[in-house]
Amino acid sequence: MNRHLPLALLLAVTLSTTALAQSKQSDTQEMGTPEQRRACSHDVGRFCKSVKPEEGPFAYLDCLSKNREKLRAACVRVIDGGQP
Repeated sequence: MNRHLPLALLLAVTLSTTALAQSKQSDTQEMGTPEQRRACSHDVGRFCKSVKPEEGPFAYLDCLSKNREKLRAACVRVIDGGQP
């Protein structure tokens, strides 16, 4: 058995895991700032359950806009571009 095979497998797994983590991090960043996510996550969970992450951030914004009158005040403020 080749002595370098376990090291090569470990390296491949490490690189794959790192790439996946970076991909997930960039996906999360596209879904708004931390402040926006904090202010609106509850409302997204209540009113936008049918929206899928792969539909993109504008799908969530569209859903929140359609439910604007039901949203928490902090979420409405960040949608309008203000602070939560």
